[in-house]
Amino acid sequence: MGLSVLTEEENTIRDAIHQLVRDTIAKTSAEFDRTQTFPRVNMELLGKQGYLGMIVDPQWGGGGATYLAQTLVVEAIAAADPATAVIYEVHNSLHIEGIWRYGTDVQKARYLPSLCQGTAIGAFAITEANAGSNAAALTTRAERHGDRYILNGRKMFITSAGEADRYLVFATVDPSLGERGITAFIVEKGSQGLSFGPPEDKMGIRASRTSELILDNVEVPVDQRLGEEGQGYAMALYLLDGGRIGIAAQSIGIMTTALERSLAYARQREQFGEPIGHYQGVQWRLADMATDLHAARMMTYEAARRREEGPSQRPLFAMAKLFASEKAVQHAADAIQIFGGYGYMREYGVERLLRDAKVTEIYEGTSEMMRLVIASRLLKNYDLDNI
Repeated sequence: MGLSVLTEEENTIRDAIHQLVRDTIAKTSAEFDRTQTFPRVNMELLGKQGYLGMIVDPQWGGGGATYLAQTLVVEAIAAADPATAVIYEVHNSLHIEGIWRYGTDVQKARYLPSLCQGTAIGAFAITEANAGSNAAALTTRAERHGDRYILNGRKMFITSAGEADRYLVFATVDPSLGERGITAFIVEKGSQGLSFGPPEDKMGIRASRTSELILDNVEVPVDQRLGEEGQGYAMALYLLDGGRIGIAAQSIGIMTTALERSLAYARQREQFGEPIGHYQGVQWRLADMATDLHAARMMTYEAARRREEGPSQRPLFAMAKLFASEKAVQHAADAIQIFGGYGYMREYGVERLLRDAKVTEIYEGTSEMMRLVIASRLLKNYDLDNI
């Protein structure tokens, strides 16, 4: 049965991606997590099936779908494989969307078709060791020499670093300008002087490679600059607004699986002669999980619907990520509690939910930063009718 808040087309996409995930991505998810195998095969599959670059105009190889339709795909993938979901989300919301919104026609023609087909994977490189929540403090330099720039610096915690084929790299052309000096560049993986650190040994989303990106006198032609000099910071903030909707969707996928597995276990696990789902302590936990899931969905779908309103709705995007990510962590812990000792064992598949959920409170804006974004706008007379 379709959701009334979705269009007929969106409900059709929702049904189709759920079926595809069940038939393919779900079957390799646990093994990829255990072996830390980068799921390139999943990205290639999603490209072949038309799920990459969904919001991009068809003339550039995209599907011309709504932002909410793309959000539904993130959610469905995350229910089975949060690692593939974040690779997908960064590829689409941060990399593809950056080129689509800010690139020249030449850049769109050069880069978007392969990104939409899944033959190339894109990444987003802004975070540094001392520039996380405060991205404006980045120190990676871009110095212009004639028809090219020379990039030097190090980026931390980059999703798909070493696996992606192209990177949106943010660097400053003049540190004295602060955020007004930050500029974006499209950097190819094979560029001389570009290297990567080893994969980080992470708590969760272990199939998604996270590594340092190192720029040592990397030459980037002027025609691979995205936008004008000094536009990079505003560009990054705009793209991260969409990224936060994507992470909210990833969180909803995790919440969905937590509830589904908890319900199934509560129906079949018996203690004291009857299913544990008959006991009020378990029932109330399940009721709260279902209520939170519905609320998170509605918040995130509303945020996705209003994506094109841009920075004016930044608090709405932050609310969706804040609520969904914190509830995902809580629901993963609730699922473990319902399973009891079995939930602590990898065999039952709920301990992974907690490992994968925790990072949703951290990347693409911590919960603390989301609260700061929301409160600062509220105090500047944000229209409460938006809430």
